Amino acid sequence: MTSVLLVVSAASKWTLKDGSAHPTGFWASEFIHPHQVFTQAGYDITIATPGGVAPTVDEASLSLPMNNNDQSAIQNQRDYLTGLADTLASPARLEDVDPDGFDTVYVSGGHGPMEDLADNPTIGAIYAALTPNPHKVVAAVCHGVGALLPAKKADGSWIFAGRRLTGFTDEEETALGFGDRAPWLLESRLREAGALFDGGPAFAPQIVVDGNLVTGQNPASAQPSAEAVVQLLTARTV
Repeated sequence: MTSVLLVVSAASKWTLKDGSAHPTGFWASEFIHPHQVFTQAGYDITIATPGGVAPTVDEASLSLPMNNNDQSAIQNQRDYLTGLADTLASPARLEDVDPDGFDTVYVSGGHGPMEDLADNPTIGAIYAALTPNPHKVVAAVCHGVGALLPAKKADGSWIFAGRRLTGFTDEEETALGFGDRAPWLLESRLREAGALFDGGPAFAPQIVVDGNLVTGQNPASAQPSAEAVVQLLTARTV
């Protein structure tokens, strides 16, 4: 059975430039939609967080403005998370994960990853272990793409330098009111690290596939990015 490591931030706050703590967590749809896609594909899913800490959903992701004022969509997401309450209450410890046991790793988004995954050596080592294998797929969406940053080669260089990818753009961060409040901006940091950043229109679906690397730009990109992972893994087993 195909196995997927679905990584979720354990952070409940994001430390802003002025040192204040902004409440955050994982973005509901950026976890739910990939989980649904991987479940429908029949994958064996392991949910993991740094330290095995139960993740916190960012309530902003379940607000009316972030869901086209559709209360039923919000309720569907809450119901889905309730159905996974026991699993989310006791996720695997990211530090205990053996990357060799997985066919793919997918990091969900939300501002949480900016706090505990973008400089996390464990997720970096997992990406470093899987990326060189053409039969594996490495993926992330939105701010979860920040988890690619700590992935290093033996010589200390960044594994994804020169690779095409996307993630939450500086334009989108500014639109949310964090452009001048964030300690750093994801798009800018990725470009500085050597990524060939390919951003699309703000808040519209944007997926970039470069070899075995799949990235999605924002919440609207969560489902199609997960579907792209499934397509790649299916092609590798045919």
